[in-house]
Amino acid sequence: MAEETRGSLLGDNLGWMQKTDILMGIGVIAVVAMLIIPIPTFLLDFLLSISIMLGILTLLVVMFVPRSFDFSVFPSLLLVTTVFRLALNVSSTRLILLQGAGFEGKIIRTFGEFVVGGNYVVGVLIFIILTAVQFIVITKGATRTAEVAARFTLDAMPGKQMSIDSDLSNGVITEEEARKRRGEIRKEADFYGAMDGASKFVQGDVKVGIVIIIINIIGGFIIGMVMRGEPFEVALRTYTLLSIGDGLVAQIPSLLITTATGIIVTRAVSDENLGDDLANQLGQQPRALMITAGALGLSALIPGFPKLSVLMLAAGLGALGYVLNQTREERSEKARVEEKQAALKEHKPESVISLIQVDPLEVEIGYSLIPLVDPEQGGTLLDRITNIRRRSALEMGLIVPPIRIRDNMELESNSYSILIKGVEVGAGVLQVGRLMAMDSGEVVEKIEGAEFTEPVFGLKAIWIDPEVRGTAEQRGYTVVDCPTIIATHLTEIIKRHADEILGRQEVQQLVDNIKNDYPAVINELISERKMSLGDIQKVLQNLLRERVSIRNMVTILETLASYAEFSKDTGLLTEYVRVALSRQICKEYADRTNTMSVITVDPEIENVLRSSIHDDPVEGRVLGLDPDTHAGIVKSFTDSYVKARNAGYTPVFLVSPHIRSVPFSLLQREVPDPIVLSYNEIVPSVKVNVISSAALAGVA
Repeated sequence: MAEETRGSLLGDNLGWMQKTDILMGIGVIAVVAMLIIPIPTFLLDFLLSISIMLGILTLLVVMFVPRSFDFSVFPSLLLVTTVFRLALNVSSTRLILLQGAGFEGKIIRTFGEFVVGGNYVVGVLIFIILTAVQFIVITKGATRTAEVAARFTLDAMPGKQMSIDSDLSNGVITEEEARKRRGEIRKEADFYGAMDGASKFVQGDVKVGIVIIIINIIGGFIIGMVMRGEPFEVALRTYTLLSIGDGLVAQIPSLLITTATGIIVTRAVSDENLGDDLANQLGQQPRALMITAGALGLSALIPGFPKLSVLMLAAGLGALGYVLNQTREERSEKARVEEKQAALKEHKPESVISLIQVDPLEVEIGYSLIPLVDPEQGGTLLDRITNIRRRSALEMGLIVPPIRIRDNMELESNSYSILIKGVEVGAGVLQVGRLMAMDSGEVVEKIEGAEFTEPVFGLKAIWIDPEVRGTAEQRGYTVVDCPTIIATHLTEIIKRHADEILGRQEVQQLVDNIKNDYPAVINELISERKMSLGDIQKVLQNLLRERVSIRNMVTILETLASYAEFSKDTGLLTEYVRVALSRQICKEYADRTNTMSVITVDPEIENVLRSSIHDDPVEGRVLGLDPDTHAGIVKSFTDSYVKARNAGYTPVFLVSPHIRSVPFSLLQREVPDPIVLSYNEIVPSVKVNVISSAALAGVA
């Protein structure tokens, strides 16, 4: 990519031009060599033509670029072209002094004989005038402008940087736009700083040109009369004309590049080139054009003035001013009409549809946590969120929608909030620049730190400085940084609320993905209208609510296609799907020995629950228990759960298939993430270890 950026348009099309860096190096070395090694006359003419071409090209490029720093190579180009012209001056001086009247340089002779009419006095005067214009007017002004521009640009940098940071923190611009604007500021400062020094090259070029022409005339006069015995008038005419021609050939491209220097340092920042800016800005004042035309018309009355040319200019300028004035009035009228229409629109009811939209998943952060998100400041949270979405798809089969991260000035600077559909479901307070250390259960020695409750699991933790991380880990602490805390919290929120995150659009994406490879399943299930997309969503939500992965969509949809024609109860269909996924479910909760430790439920409780289940056409299966019985059964379940937890087990309740969903609905408000399996979900290869039984004495 870097090579492509450096290459020119010609380099993109011509293979030998793609190595511009090599060619540039060879060219600079050749220019330096010209100062020492003589070159033939025909090569001198060719190189002088190149010098004139470079001057014209540079001037036109400067006029066409919209911003000065878009031509950031100009200071270096100024140096190279200056050295190139000086090398040509040295080479031409050598040839003129060696060959004298026999000098065959066509370009230099043309400037010495044709341009100044063969009169060396006229040539000297023209050269002096050009040099004075270049040195006193253009060069002095360009140098001063470059100095002032460099100083003011550097002084304004801190304010511009602060403005960008303010816009970024307020959400006015994106991070990408901020990086772009910072880069432009750096380029502008570097450019004007370089131009402040490069403008001195122009001054030196003019001075050296004067010295060289004086040396040429004096040296040629001495060589012609003393060494070659030429008459005074012949020697004076020959060497003066050739020296003047040489000086003019050097001064013309120098004048072009000096003019380009003056233009580029006086350009204001604009989105247009110089020609467009002039046309647009001068055309904004048509009255000035018409008044100028009137003044020219009156000047034609002065005796001796060329009436025809003056009146033609006045007529053309007046016509241009009239046309521009008419166009301006038409635009003003159009703007007034549009303003009235806009005012009328303001009284119409405002569209508020965009205001009621909420993001499926959102993370709000305080101002101090912005560095955790900014990659330029070492923030890794965005990469971690990308990994969270990938891990959710691999582990749960859930397509997590894009997670929006935005700063909220209403939050405390060190706090964050996780929202699902605009409602907060998790929050925490961090200390940026510090690490969280938690007791892993193997701490051999305590470490000092600010105590707090970590936001994910509600465990006790301390804040420590990064310098003591190694010490904390050696003493048995688990140490994590702030981005990890937010990422872990977000992961748990996604797991706990996966059923809420799964919308119909995500279900449609899952179905479409399966349809590409298994069209028969989708055709049987949906095309034959056995189930709607909403019913499939309910089944998937039921599975996710109990943390059952829906990644095996083929098995899920095939099971639904098999049983949907017999029942429309999504709760019952969910149980059929769980049985089909029994191997996957058992693998999740069995240990390394393929053994599952379970808590059974007393048949008496199961009978009470079974007899209390009623089928509702709208709500599905509804449990009808009196408050005392309900409280007693819940207490029995929770006591068994706590005992198993304290004994080091992951509590898994094992019940009959007909009531499996009921204990889960009773426990989900009492304990975190209850696990309830039915006997039908236990595959033969899994060993069952009964650790206790939930019983309630006296239940009738």
